[in-house]
Amino acid sequence: MAENIQYHKGSVCVTGATGFVASWLIMRLLQQGYSVRATVRPESGKKDLSFLTSLIPTASSSENSKLQIFQADLRQPESFATAIEGCVGVFHVAHPVVSSEPVTEEAVTKMTVKGTLGILKACLDSKTVKRVVYTSSAATVVYGGDGRDDRDKVEESTWSDIDFYKSQNREASTELYMATKVKTEKAALEFAEKHGLDVVTLIPSLVVGPFICPHLPASVGLALTMIFGNNKALYKYITKTAMVHIDDVARAHIFLLENPNAEGRYICSSDEISLDEMALLLSKRWPNIEIPTEEYVSSLKEIEGCDQKYSSLSSEKLLKSGFEYKYGLDDMFDGAIQSCKEKCFL
Repeated sequence: MAENIQYHKGSVCVTGATGFVASWLIMRLLQQGYSVRATVRPESGKKDLSFLTSLIPTASSSENSKLQIFQADLRQPESFATAIEGCVGVFHVAHPVVSSEPVTEEAVTKMTVKGTLGILKACLDSKTVKRVVYTSSAATVVYGGDGRDDRDKVEESTWSDIDFYKSQNREASTELYMATKVKTEKAALEFAEKHGLDVVTLIPSLVVGPFICPHLPASVGLALTMIFGNNKALYKYITKTAMVHIDDVARAHIFLLENPNAEGRYICSSDEISLDEMALLLSKRWPNIEIPTEEYVSSLKEIEGCDQKYSSLSSEKLLKSGFEYKYGLDDMFDGAIQSCKEKCFL
């Protein structure tokens, strides 16, 4: 159990800073008075990072600013030590970016697990880190631990069954992501228990809402499948979708850092929506955007994979801890569409 960290407002480290969740989290941390040490991949460090450095007036690249940016790579875990040194908390949000070149699950998992354990070791060695919040994924729980994905509701004791998932002939990319997330989260929790490090994991569902990063977040693109075109292959992933607003996810990260009683895993998912409900919501709120017809949406249900029964996600543990969601589906889609318009994705 960690002491209440919220009174310190000291330095925290956020990995994967250029990503959707991490960049929004950094913005909220800065606004709440934290000093942030953000890590970016070496190749990202050569790009324009003004969307981070201009978040608030004190977020400059100077040594004494509230935001400092460090280059670090999961393939070289030791590269995170400098950013972590002296921090009271660490948010490990980074996940490897897989190139278009063929990669094996073993190689990606090995890199991700090794990188994560290296970060946790740096936290131990720092002698200052009081808690680590690791960003997991709903992919680690929705495909039930007993080889089924047809239960009505899942909670934190459930682990997705990797072999069962693979037996369903899913796309290689989704298999890779799910397997990597499951193995990495388990490794992080096992390391924490073995070495006495305080690690809490957050398990968000599909994260949707406004974004400050310059690229289109994959989860936002998936949520807006009905708007971005007729890629029927994607519809099976949003037949019945659990979602959560980006700001609620960022707030949940900070809540888990500061809550002295937080421990273990926490699912973070506020709403669910079906294809029919999504089409209705989008057509009502954004009548000027072309939305698939009711007939088209009905036809999608005949696509292989669209008839599967998906489990609901229980956020009971997080809510009982005192966290409250602030946003609903309207906010998620409004924010996502507005950001897409502002950044010329729509």
